[in-house]
Amino acid sequence: MIYIASDHGGFYHKQFLLQHLPKSIDLGCFSPDSVDYPLIADQLCQKITDNDIGIILCGTGIGVSIQCNRYNHIRCGLCHDNYTAQMAKEHNNANVIALGARVLTAEDCLAIIQTFLHTDASNEPRHVRRRQLLSNCDNKSN
Repeated sequence: MIYIASDHGGFYHKQFLLQHLPKSIDLGCFSPDSVDYPLIADQLCQKITDNDIGIILCGTGIGVSIQCNRYNHIRCGLCHDNYTAQMAKEHNNANVIALGARVLTAEDCLAIIQTFLHTDASNEPRHVRRRQLLSNCDNKSN
């Protein structure tokens, strides 16, 4: 399943993306009125299970990516071009992609998402090992 969500800063880009990703499920926001992006990110992360993909937008992508990565089962990559989208999936097996609607055009977002969706996670031992190390971060203290 592909879930897509945005705050008000990403609302119009999300509407464009929904037209080009017809099988995606819209989790809001549902108007350009101001909303709190952490709550939108929470809604998305609570829906994501093992084989799901999340797409999340805000003005820069920074705030939503920070909030998404607070969830143990989420690996969110903030992407700003096709290369970062490819690396987010290939090396990190990201399951959520964050995009900045005030940084990228809607068309750029679509191209970046297509790269993300069509890239497979690497099974190279070094990438697998590093992803396992990321999973172990839950037990670290400040």
